[in-house]
Amino acid sequence: MAAELTLTDVNLRFGGIRVLTEVGFAVAPGQIFGLVGPNGAGKTSLFNCISGHYRPSSGSITIDGVEVLGTAPATLARHGLARTFQHPALRLGATVLENVLLGAHTRLPGGPIEWSLRLRHLTRSERELRTEALELLDRNHLGWAANRRVDELSHGLHKGIELCRALLSRPKLLLLDEPAAGLPHSEVEQLIETVRRVRAEEDITVVIVEHHMGLIAALTDRVVVLDHGRKLMDGTAAEAQSDPRVIEAYIGNDAVDDAA
Repeated sequence: MAAELTLTDVNLRFGGIRVLTEVGFAVAPGQIFGLVGPNGAGKTSLFNCISGHYRPSSGSITIDGVEVLGTAPATLARHGLARTFQHPALRLGATVLENVLLGAHTRLPGGPIEWSLRLRHLTRSERELRTEALELLDRNHLGWAANRRVDELSHGLHKGIELCRALLSRPKLLLLDEPAAGLPHSEVEQLIETVRRVRAEEDITVVIVEHHMGLIAALTDRVVVLDHGRKLMDGTAAEAQSDPRVIEAYIGNDAVDDAA
């Protein structure tokens, strides 16, 4: 069941430096929501607040009405939140399948003692998750690489592997941090189709941080634009691209090229 995400007056400071100032917005269940802005706007910092990697100085972050501000990432994962990173955090010496299976840690029954004893019902769960992971890789055109080491594969494939790992946790809320970064045009087009399909098949809410305005325009239902840690505007991607404040904020930044 797709989750609702609501931020209210989120503030973040590092010492005397104000990183985020009273940022607030709501993401409806099932939306694909974009978080955009020039370099240094505070996008990744806000993502880190939502995913529990940073603790905001004040404000409120709720998932389906439950306050999660300051909640640890592992606990958020059990509440249905999954995240990818701009630079995929994969075990390079392990296989693709082994990396994807790491996404199932919140779904495994029992604890370390039970797993060390290799109890029958636990090994059955392991087999079922392995089958599910292989099916997920097949649906995302990565089945052929299941037994390949990750360090043998391209950066673009690393992004797909990390997405599969996130999806294996069966999230209600999926955060994608610059999924198009470093991808050629053909792979960006494939990414757009993948995210559309995932939203339809998995019934999840997706929030994307991205510089690639073509992807944002093609995918999102709504966007929030940040500038210097403040919300600059909230609307559709088309409205953002024609907003004089947004155009001014992007002047001199690489993202202007993407918006053209």
